[in-house]
Amino acid sequence: MSVAGYLLFLSVYLVAVASPGPAVAAVVARALATGFSRTLPFIAGVTLGDLIWFWLSAAGLAVVAERFHLAFLVVKYAGVLYLLWLAVKLWRAPTATGEPPAQARGDGFRLFLGGLSLTMGNPKVMVFFLAILPNLIDVGRVSWDALALASLTIVVALPVVMMGYAGLADRARRFVASATAQRRLNRATAGLMAGVAAAVAAR
Repeated sequence: MSVAGYLLFLSVYLVAVASPGPAVAAVVARALATGFSRTLPFIAGVTLGDLIWFWLSAAGLAVVAERFHLAFLVVKYAGVLYLLWLAVKLWRAPTATGEPPAQARGDGFRLFLGGLSLTMGNPKVMVFFLAILPNLIDVGRVSWDALALASLTIVVALPVVMMGYAGLADRARRFVASATAQRRLNRATAGLMAGVAAAVAAR
């Protein structure tokens, strides 16, 4: 991959990651509800999902993805159900000012799986890696070094962008001091999460 080709891939990928979509909305909603640190397992799951889609594209498995459409639908709706479950939890969450309560055992792994399932069923991600990416780089002809560089770019760029969103949302959350304001924020966030689930399901 040439320097110009890599810079093209990097710029288009950053725009794709930073543009509003289900993953960004879910990360923002999570950070607003529970703080910055609770978004990290979710972001890790999203990152792994992007890597899987990249290597599917590199292996020329777009046709396989189409043939196993039902399996991808199952993953997609699993992500939708997870988002709806989060929305219900946020809507019913008790209000408590200050720092969020300690993370429950297994919560991080559930968040990781939620991020992974959301990404694997996200139409925006599918379109990028199966339709747009092959027009940016010829994944069937690039070297293993180039594929490794692209993978490293995904591992670094996506978490940086998502953590930027999470950090901004966490700062906004810290301005909410009263129980009433926090309840409103939780319910608005729950509505956002449910909206994301509906948008993913409708595509």
